[in-house]
Amino acid sequence: MQLSKVSGNKNAHKVSLYTLSTCVWCKLTKQFLSDNSVTYEFIDVDLLDQNDKNQVHEIITNKGGTLSYPTIIVDDKTVITGFRKDQLKEVLGV
Repeated sequence: MQLSKVSGNKNAHKVSLYTLSTCVWCKLTKQFLSDNSVTYEFIDVDLLDQNDKNQVHEIITNKGGTLSYPTIIVDDKTVITGFRKDQLKEVLGV
């Protein structure tokens, strides 16, 4: 399973984004990160085969997250579920 990387000027944090290809909130999250020049990796979970979907579900739930999208994991410890600009700004310092 390969996450797609989007480069930006701000790369102090490891940002992993789990999205659905048809989700408006997921697209807004990607746009917010890009607009703020944050480097991040993402994967559209709905386009994965069942094996990879199970892997993503395990990653998210092991970090304490719920299976709701978008799910953002910052520095492998902070989990943000949904398009939460306030939380993203605070955690990423943008």
